[in-house]
Amino acid sequence: MNRRHFIKQSSLASSLIFVPNFMRAFEQISPQHLGYKRLVMIQLSGGNDGLNTIVPFNDDAYYNSRPKIAIAKTDVLKMTDDLGFHSSLLPLKRLYDDGNLSVINNVGYPNPNRSHFRSTAIWQTASAADEYLQTGWIGRYLDAYGTSPHNAIEIDDSLSLALKGETNNGIATKNPNVLFRTSNDPYFKNILAHQNDTHLSEHNLGYLYKTMIDAQSSAKYIFEKNKTATNAVEYPQNAFANQLKTAARLINSGMETRVFYTSLGGFDTHANQVNSQKRLLSMYAEGIEAMVKDLKSQGSFNDTLIVTFSEFGRRVKQNAANGTDHGAASNVFIIGNQLKQQGFYNDLASLSDLDPNGDLKYTVDFRAIYATVLNKWLEVGKQNIINPSFENLNFI
Repeated sequence: MNRRHFIKQSSLASSLIFVPNFMRAFEQISPQHLGYKRLVMIQLSGGNDGLNTIVPFNDDAYYNSRPKIAIAKTDVLKMTDDLGFHSSLLPLKRLYDDGNLSVINNVGYPNPNRSHFRSTAIWQTASAADEYLQTGWIGRYLDAYGTSPHNAIEIDDSLSLALKGETNNGIATKNPNVLFRTSNDPYFKNILAHQNDTHLSEHNLGYLYKTMIDAQSSAKYIFEKNKTATNAVEYPQNAFANQLKTAARLINSGMETRVFYTSLGGFDTHANQVNSQKRLLSMYAEGIEAMVKDLKSQGSFNDTLIVTFSEFGRRVKQNAANGTDHGAASNVFIIGNQLKQQGFYNDLASLSDLDPNGDLKYTVDFRAIYATVLNKWLEVGKQNIINPSFENLNFI
């Protein structure tokens, strides 16, 4: 058997392959090192337009900059004298009214990059704009406090950079049942049965062999815990809601996972933005409301924090295709039942004082949000995970 044949046959390569070969040695460490609370990260991939999400409906500069795509004042869900929600966010308004939502405006970082790939890497690694890191901020959390691959799960078929550490990584799966069946495929059992074969040397396939042993352990654990829980509410019928449904069920199972990572794509709205964003925001808000109801009904919401971000916002001015181009600062949603500052955390940045590219100026560094989540929610030290040091914010 050669390396190429092994990888070609392996449907595990996209998810289980990211588990380091020595992590089983740590599986008996107390999960208290990770804290007991859960974090759900949601990325709105493509660059969600924050200005049509949180709408400054009394600002003439907003309507002058977007004559064809601005949200009409009569359609805005007004929350304050100046700011309101896109009409598709009615489920989020209900969370806002219940005190379960904090909106942080103008979130970004110095010298913003407007490439999807690069800005996503910056957000996932918590790096500076001119810094190139090979580990994600959640991966470094696992390096410092992790006990097993399933301490962080991405509800997807492949693992994002955010969950990759120097020594420890999370695990990726859309379906725990499929993950378990795949990990017990006869092909892999045959490989494990021949572990002493010279072809499975450290030089050739030894690392992949050890990876499979470790991955099998987490796959079985996730499968067994998933069987013990159910979803208490109906979810919308779409792929994003299915991610949240899976995450909620695993949270309600009481498993040791502390971080769940999910995403909703399609927000790169260069053309015909109005209808696309309306559909996507509705999908997002309805899925979130179902998840929160599910967690509340089973007593898990108090210990769960949901953070939604996008890799950048959009330009203030619309473009010729009735869309918006890549921008900079945008909004972050914090959802939970233990928020210290509910509603709007801060004011929207001025639309009359933009950066040289015509974008909103950031006032909150996204790494300060991560540092606060690590320190005040997951209750672990932020040193060596988020650098440089950032002061805690006051949303939790």
